[in-house]
Amino acid sequence: ALKLREGDKYCLVARSKCYLKLGDTENSLKDAEASLQNDKTFSKGLYQKAETLYTMGDFEFALVFYHRGYRLRPELQKFRLGIEKSQEAIINSVGSPSSVKLENKEDLCFISRQAESRKANQKLQFKLTKDPKWTRKQKPVKNPKTERQLLGELYADKAYLEKLFKDKDLMESSTRQGIKVADLVLNGISYLETRSEFWQQQKPIYARVRERKLRQQRWIRDKKRKPAEAARYIEKTMEDIDLLLSGDSPEESWKKAEHLLKTIQKWSDDEVPNKNELIGHLHNRIGNAQSEMGQMEAALQSHKMDLEYARQNELPDAVSRALDNIGRVYARIGKFQQAIDAWEEKIPMAKSSLEKSWLFHEIGRCYFELNKAEAARNYGQKSLQAAEEAGDVEWQLDATVLVAQAQVKLKAYWSAILSFEKALEKARLIHDRAAQKAII
Repeated sequence: ALKLREGDKYCLVARSKCYLKLGDTENSLKDAEASLQNDKTFSKGLYQKAETLYTMGDFEFALVFYHRGYRLRPELQKFRLGIEKSQEAIINSVGSPSSVKLENKEDLCFISRQAESRKANQKLQFKLTKDPKWTRKQKPVKNPKTERQLLGELYADKAYLEKLFKDKDLMESSTRQGIKVADLVLNGISYLETRSEFWQQQKPIYARVRERKLRQQRWIRDKKRKPAEAARYIEKTMEDIDLLLSGDSPEESWKKAEHLLKTIQKWSDDEVPNKNELIGHLHNRIGNAQSEMGQMEAALQSHKMDLEYARQNELPDAVSRALDNIGRVYARIGKFQQAIDAWEEKIPMAKSSLEKSWLFHEIGRCYFELNKAEAARNYGQKSLQAAEEAGDVEWQLDATVLVAQAQVKLKAYWSAILSFEKALEKARLIHDRAAQKAII
């Protein structure tokens, strides 16, 4: 049993994960939404809500929250992967956008995209299992060790599905939608076997081991090709650092980044031509990991080092990135004026309306925390205008709420009521129940 401390968003996310493992998506969604109640920028809560919605088959709404998390934490690869898998699921369910033709009819009514997605997904599953002759083909039994290497983490899933397949009573049952459990299990096993066969054909295990040994030998033997080998080593290590951070292992990510930083500092500029730029990237990764670990002062220093290297080497994108992160850290530790200073310096570097909407909103929220209501309202209005240009309803909602709250502090109550009503309409449009309750 997981004892939940009142208001602890991390515990709420942990319990949501437990519910999701048990298949209780309703309670999983409730806890994920509760973790976001007081902090709508809580990345773990956004990711957990997106994962739960994806599991429920609500691919469009899952995509919304994956996008929202990606905008807030673009360095976390799990949000980008979530976006990709949601888009793929939507296309698999309803077809590509080019295949859809809309007709303008007078009696056309609003139909929930969520219901459309579920219905299409069910149709797809029925289509896969419609043929009564479809049964699992007997294939030569693979060596378990080889199959485990081919499938990786998915090997446990295949073993579990094969165990379920032996339960005759379960296989004869059906889901609430009328789909046979046996068909679902067989679909899963078939997919994993296809994946295993693909990797076996693409690159056999023995070939991978031999290739790795040859690579290591060439690294030692061929000094002339060291820059190319160094580049591949650095690229692979950077990928590992990002994966560890996105996989909730910030300490391991930090250690790996520190080790790589010390390594490349010993190498010459010939071996690493973009050495200073890479050092800045590593300070950025280290700062993000420290932030996840709660070491905010250390994170601030790492991001300042990133900023220093970016300015020394005239890298405008890196300067923008560092100012962004410095502002985030200052805001998290309650130093709102310093956060404002960093973000206002970043404004001319913002490249899109969506980035400006986020930036203006965060600056406005800092002014609101400093009891500077007029400045908060002005930045809220700028954020709303940028969000409307970008066509993003979520940031329109956030900006409108900020404007309304600032109007309350300015005692412009009728204006605040109108703003809250507009915000409520937007919350209903994107089916954000927590926002609707808070606004009401």
